[in-house]
Amino acid sequence: MTEQVVAAVRTGPSQMEIREYPMPDIPEDAALLKMEVAGICGTDVKLFKTPPSNAPTIMGHENIGYIAKAGREFTRRKGFKEGDLVFVEHYVMCGKCKWCHQGQYRHCENTDWRNNPDGIRYGYTSAERAPHLWGGFAQYVYLPWNAVVHRVPAGVTPELAGLVTPMANGVEWSLFDSNVGYNSTVLIQGPGQQGLSQTVICKQAGASLIIVTGTTKDAARLEVAKSLGADYVIDVQKEDPLARIMEITGGKGVDVSLDCTAGAGTIPILLGIEALVRKAGTILVQGELKEFPNFPLEKMTVKAITLKSARGHSYQACELALEQIASKRFDLEKITTHRFGLKDAALAIQSVGGQGVPDVIHASLLPWE
Repeated sequence: MTEQVVAAVRTGPSQMEIREYPMPDIPEDAALLKMEVAGICGTDVKLFKTPPSNAPTIMGHENIGYIAKAGREFTRRKGFKEGDLVFVEHYVMCGKCKWCHQGQYRHCENTDWRNNPDGIRYGYTSAERAPHLWGGFAQYVYLPWNAVVHRVPAGVTPELAGLVTPMANGVEWSLFDSNVGYNSTVLIQGPGQQGLSQTVICKQAGASLIIVTGTTKDAARLEVAKSLGADYVIDVQKEDPLARIMEITGGKGVDVSLDCTAGAGTIPILLGIEALVRKAGTILVQGELKEFPNFPLEKMTVKAITLKSARGHSYQACELALEQIASKRFDLEKITTHRFGLKDAALAIQSVGGQGVPDVIHASLLPWE
């Protein structure tokens, strides 16, 4: 009898069920990952509520586990052997295009689920596509030759390693895209796992002033932001955020505004534009906003503002994120707040989205519990 792999499968909008799939054969250039932790973030909340397709999908794109089986060629090419604890990025690159050669495979067509129906990305690809195990909400995950794999440093637990993705986004968005560095002044809007990760990275980079905004329901998260390095936190429902930012900065504003509100509309972007320094600031936004009537283009150009888009992370960002976690400089356990078993995958996603279990920041799904 063929051994079966248990997985939580999204079968429709806000619908999840437990299914079994056959244990795949592992060719010489592939490997099998025994899952330990699948991190859950705001992207999962959106994908669960509004799936990009109706195909059954094993979600989970922040995946940590041990190499259970590795083909000889996989080990030769990638340097990983059975028993190694690794982080697997959700991108499955082609390995041949210019983006892959630059280490920017997040732009590779092979993993572009929006435009390429045959694209492969962990947590996004249909479970109907053999060998089925394309997501971390399962006991095992299949690793083809072109999976992007990182070694988890010694001393880092699988649960803390589950923060690599948001932490790598912090490196990519604040350091690489927005050039945050020594003596920078930064506004971070949204104290979720992305905003808190940005706080850590900006503090590590030497920012002299970090302001984090949130709403009244984010009170506990704002306290975490302060403990991780935020100099000031602002409840936008209790005080005028722009007036408070100008008060804190003596009317100068900030150098960089990072929108980590996960598509809260035009208000964070407008606030970011107003809060930036009078000339040559940078605003980074996420791509959830479909339309923006009356966008203040004149103010953008007069203030010489650079607009950046938040879009994933690079290989280098992941490596730096792993080093940051391994340094233990920050108490990142304050971000990894809750654990769930496989049967509670739907509840875990809903809780990250603010419904279900209260006060969840980053959830760890443990497929063997």
